[in-house]
Amino acid sequence: MAKTTNMVWAGAIAASLAIGQGALAQETQKQTPPEGATPKDFTLPAREQFQLDNGLKVTLVPFGKIPKVTISAQVMAGNLNEGSDTWLADLTASMMEEGTTNRSAEDVAREAAEMGGSLTIAVGPEQTSVTGEALAEFAPAMVALLADVMLNPALPPGELGRLKRDAQRNLEVALNDPDTMAQIAFRKALYGDHPYGRLFPDSDQLESYSVEQIRSFYEDNFGAQRTHLFLSGMFDVDAVRAAIEAAFGDWKTGPPVLSRPPEPAQGRRYIDIVDRANASQSNVILGLPTIDPSQPDFIALEVANAMLGGYFSSRITSNIREDKGYTYSPFSQLSVRRGDGYWAQQAAITTDDTAAALKEIYFEINRLRDTPPSKEELKATQNYMAGIFTLRNSTREGIINVLNRADLHGQDDSYLTEYVSRIYALTPEDISRVTTKHLRPEDMTLAVVGDRARIGEEMAKYIDPE
Repeated sequence: MAKTTNMVWAGAIAASLAIGQGALAQETQKQTPPEGATPKDFTLPAREQFQLDNGLKVTLVPFGKIPKVTISAQVMAGNLNEGSDTWLADLTASMMEEGTTNRSAEDVAREAAEMGGSLTIAVGPEQTSVTGEALAEFAPAMVALLADVMLNPALPPGELGRLKRDAQRNLEVALNDPDTMAQIAFRKALYGDHPYGRLFPDSDQLESYSVEQIRSFYEDNFGAQRTHLFLSGMFDVDAVRAAIEAAFGDWKTGPPVLSRPPEPAQGRRYIDIVDRANASQSNVILGLPTIDPSQPDFIALEVANAMLGGYFSSRITSNIREDKGYTYSPFSQLSVRRGDGYWAQQAAITTDDTAAALKEIYFEINRLRDTPPSKEELKATQNYMAGIFTLRNSTREGIINVLNRADLHGQDDSYLTEYVSRIYALTPEDISRVTTKHLRPEDMTLAVVGDRARIGEEMAKYIDPE
């Protein structure tokens, strides 16, 4: 019986191999598939906008066919508003999740779950986001729940110790992560003592925060005129509007949005090696201050970034990952805030290849500065950029994110509706021009976390890269 079974299995395996070989032969004979159509411009869904007497801005976007709604309150209060009290905004958000004067934290979680959704709070450099999701029929009730969390936080003193212990554990993990260590050195070099340069507190500072400081941060930074409420999905517009007026209409006007732009990044040429003895890899960040999305060159610079290191087929990735095997997951990005931005290339490089990989990164930057890309390479990058722009904005959350980003950077609707067309209007010469203007190797900051004994001498040459 076993012999028969083995014969059956052997026959099945042979048949599978034959099928696989046949499929492989067919695959090698396939022709290149026809080129896809040019992506169309993004179409903004119809939306209703209004403002309450206390200054709260509201945008309603009926969208999609799934009976769910996403509600997101974007408050212009984040780490920028902390001053020197790093993570005070984050600790305030954690305390806000601990219930309201009307509901316990368990009540909030249970009510959100009964609506088929959840409620979360997240802190960024400039904004705190309070976001709820629910089934469409519960949109007015989720508005009321979200408003209670925002307007009536209990900020219970008894929970502060536990939340600080959680934050201390997160801090300890972060400060021992080499990618984070490189980011700390890089941001400190760019921004100095500005809040954007202070990513983490020390343990003693975190432990020192009191309930009184958290309450003061909340009172000083939260209010109607700093808040934009977005709703996207399926909902009854009239019922939701009535719920917003009832839940938020009596909220304090609060402080105005800070009108001053962030302090300019320092942008000093700098090399910092953070020693990790016997490290098997070097965690590298190379970059410099650039422009923000409100500037005319920004879309072209986004394409240049994608071409250099912003997606899997980019030049730097192909060079130091695919061709030479120096690293596994390099990437570049344009990191932006209101009135501020920087470009950075990041990579975790095998220690003995650190200098060689940096040489190739500089080579690829200079190559794009000196020689316009081919039309074929540009077209492939344009297709990628246009495609992901449309894809990212095809969900409830995506619609809110793109509208909030435009609001943050002072962009009108044309920036969104004409984005794809502007991508395709770029020429190879445009890409070289913006790379030459904005990505200057002689002005770049280099932060490296690695084994100083093995890489230190070679790093010195990159203070004045060729």
